Amino acid sequence: METPHDGGWLLTSLVYLGAAVLAVPLARFAGLGSIIGYLGAGIAIGPWGLKLVTDPQTMLHFAEFGVVLMLFLVGLELEPKRLWALRRPIFGWGAVQTLGSAALMGGAAVAFGVDWRLALVVALGLALSSTAIGLGVLAERNLMGTTSGQSVLSVALFQDIAAIPILALVPLLAAEGAHGGGGGWLGALKAVGVIAAIVLGGRLLIRPALRWIARSDTPEIFTAASLLLVVATAALMQAVGLSMALGAFLAGVLLAESEYRRELETDLEPFKGLLLGLFFIAVGMSIDFGAVWAHPGWVVGLVAAFLLIKAVVLWVMTRTMPIPLAERPVFVILLAQGGEFGFVVFQAAAQGRVISAETSSLLVAVVALSMLLTPLLLVAADRWWAAHLSAHRPAGDGPAPISEAQDAPIIIAGFGRYGQIVGRLLYANGLKATVLEHSADQVESLRKFGWRVFYGDATRLDLLRVAGAGSAKVLVVAVDDVEQSLAVVDLALEHFPQLTLVVRARNAQHWYELDKRGVTHIERETFDSALMSARTVLETVGFEPHQARTLAMKFRRHSVRQLHELAPHYGDQARLIAMAKAGRQQMEEMFAQERARQSDQPAGHGWHADDDTRES
Repeated sequence: METPHDGGWLLTSLVYLGAAVLAVPLARFAGLGSIIGYLGAGIAIGPWGLKLVTDPQTMLHFAEFGVVLMLFLVGLELEPKRLWALRRPIFGWGAVQTLGSAALMGGAAVAFGVDWRLALVVALGLALSSTAIGLGVLAERNLMGTTSGQSVLSVALFQDIAAIPILALVPLLAAEGAHGGGGGWLGALKAVGVIAAIVLGGRLLIRPALRWIARSDTPEIFTAASLLLVVATAALMQAVGLSMALGAFLAGVLLAESEYRRELETDLEPFKGLLLGLFFIAVGMSIDFGAVWAHPGWVVGLVAAFLLIKAVVLWVMTRTMPIPLAERPVFVILLAQGGEFGFVVFQAAAQGRVISAETSSLLVAVVALSMLLTPLLLVAADRWWAAHLSAHRPAGDGPAPISEAQDAPIIIAGFGRYGQIVGRLLYANGLKATVLEHSADQVESLRKFGWRVFYGDATRLDLLRVAGAGSAKVLVVAVDDVEQSLAVVDLALEHFPQLTLVVRARNAQHWYELDKRGVTHIERETFDSALMSARTVLETVGFEPHQARTLAMKFRRHSVRQLHELAPHYGDQARLIAMAKAGRQQMEEMFAQERARQSDQPAGHGWHADDDTRES
């Protein structure tokens, strides 16, 4: 199916989305994961399936932007100090895996009589792993924060960096590639200049620009600005021949400490998921089954050989890396597969005539098949390895340590005058909280005082998920607006039933709405402060301090009890008014009796605050 101007684009979109909607749920139900569903959908609609789409390369180039967005979001989770802490795993273990795998595969190829140039290109291309599948599986299994997840990320980052010199090496190996390299130094200077511009821009320009856009209070423009940031960074890197994904990752790291990190994650997550799905569909379509049928023995042999060689290197690495035994299969399988950069390397080698077009198609098929096998190998490893560990678990090999970058167990939505009091008491007692605030000015002000506050609208389900509501214990809803407060409560009750809700109520009507929803921990924002003012007035006009306190406590208990009595009749205005009047009269009579009792007591006997400390 081509892409004509008369509506073919709409039909093509229908095919892609329909295939994904059908295939992914089926794969998930079968326990294979969403990635295998996307790959299967691509095979089904591609040139070797139903032939609904015959030009997968166009979609592959477009869908590669999903990998770019993914790396940007990964960068947002890595503050510069954490990235610096990973420098040794990145350049140490990353180099061991990439160069070690390439050396073994290249040496084996030369031993079988393959030309050294062809062996070098093939070995370097196959040594690279799929960042998209690796990080996608980690996110799907919630393993990004584990030791194995951080190790996979470190090696994948090195591979993204290594792809640049590998691609630069291909023309040098070409038979026609002996002509001048005078542009090499100029290209290197351009690359350094672009990286410096991204670093300085991220530090000096991007955050003020995002602050200015956030003040416009237009969510769709903030989303557009988020996409513009990633696209512009990727375009700059591509213009000087660098990896778009690496540039996006760098931009994400620079914004990892920004107060807009959560909002950026929330805005870009849907685009990343959709484009990554399209990427995997395009990979499935790009498998050249013609090359597979023409040389089935070679394909099976190559897939098995390079997976085995890489797995051996990776398994040896795990013996000296701090990866728990239970996580080693995930680390090995995710990095043993081929990667999307392998497609680029082999295509460039074919254009430079280092390898033939037929060999390039064969190698692309080998890489794609390894990516297709990865989710299946993970499913098999889960079952076999779990059984193996249960029978041979070494003493002391406990669960995987979780990295320090975990979401706090407490989320505070709204950090104005009310939320700050809650936050200050929590922090004073050593409790951390993830704080969400929708006012850009408030976020900027609080950041100056050292508060770790994130800009974002807590009425958005995706933002609550990113903030960690799925694993948190308590959600404090301190939002000022009544409707927004109720919207946050409704989302939490529907999607995060494990959360304990502690909610600020602006007035009695708000309290009734919260009570109707089953919220049990409700505090009216001005009630106790108003009682404190009333106590001060009583003391000023002659009441003893303990008398004023007892009266205030009695008033509080009566008021809270009356709220619960009136709650079933909320909505019946006439009944509420009648009951409120009756309650007010009852309270006046109670206080009159108390005054009479006090006047009958002998001198020296004041009010007895026997229940002063009891509160409803």
